[in-house]
Amino acid sequence: MQVSAWAFIKGQWTRVPPVEKGDLTGKTVVVIGANTGIGYETAKHFATMNPARLIMGCRNEAKGTTALANLQQSTGFDRAELWLIDLCDFDSVKAFADKFEKEVERLDILVANAGVVSMKYELTQDEWETSLQVNHLAPTLLIILLLPKLFKAAEISASEPRIVIVASELHQDGKIPDRLYQVPSALEALNSKEFCQPYDHLEKYKLAKLLNVLLTLALTDHLPSSRPTIIVNAINPGFCYSEIRRGMRSVFMWLFEKLIARTAEEGARQVIWGSVVTPPESKGGLDSLKGAYVSLAHIMEPGDFVISEQGKEFRKILWNDTVKILSKVDPRVQTTVEQYLQK
Repeated sequence: MQVSAWAFIKGQWTRVPPVEKGDLTGKTVVVIGANTGIGYETAKHFATMNPARLIMGCRNEAKGTTALANLQQSTGFDRAELWLIDLCDFDSVKAFADKFEKEVERLDILVANAGVVSMKYELTQDEWETSLQVNHLAPTLLIILLLPKLFKAAEISASEPRIVIVASELHQDGKIPDRLYQVPSALEALNSKEFCQPYDHLEKYKLAKLLNVLLTLALTDHLPSSRPTIIVNAINPGFCYSEIRRGMRSVFMWLFEKLIARTAEEGARQVIWGSVVTPPESKGGLDSLKGAYVSLAHIMEPGDFVISEQGKEFRKILWNDTVKILSKVDPRVQTTVEQYLQK
């Protein structure tokens, strides 16, 4: 379903439902990008639900320490932890996963929230275009490396653990060029300077959000049906005040935010909905959340391309290409996919 400009503005002005509450006693929650904006507000909401462990994944130690102190002061919750992770650095992601494997028994909720709007073509130290690595490759690496802990929670808990991927309704305008269906590696083509020039930061971000939604469905496609499983969904928090646009400051953006932006806390309510709500059986129950796209506390149809035959074909290409590339980054990726997922 495509959304018109008027429908987008109307949606922004629609009252956001109150935050949902869940009982997270005994459960472990991870929020990536938790030092500011939607990630921080999401962590604050989780802190009121009594998790056994609340891990705040942040890139910057100083900002993360401040966020941790503010969360503890505002909620009274004293079991939040700061863990460092930099999505621009695959080694940092692997170190986070290594630490988790050694120190944590289970994972019940993983919020993949961190993202970036790149203003120019720039490669990370891993030789990937920044938007592509931070918004797609690095979060997927983390998700796959943490799958064993998610399945562990599924085995010992009555509820199904969740991966919540923070996407955007901008995914509806993301473009997949026809030639990506023919090349040996779609992601390497997307990574090339030739493809990225002239660099349009907004188009790259739309593409990144499209990849988020496609990954949600691709991972869901490969979840086993014969064993305790997990739920993966994609969340549209809406257009919120956010530091992600710090490189896009202008009079127009300032005015646009003033007119229609939600607060980061309102955006976080959508993430919480995807993390803890169980829809009634009349609306499909838990199964309706598997691979779902959530907006304004409702399961919505994603963009037309996502549900088209072309979109279904590309998500297979995306999954296979992503697993192949990340298996070179960390051999555990292929091992985990073979052990925990189905073909």
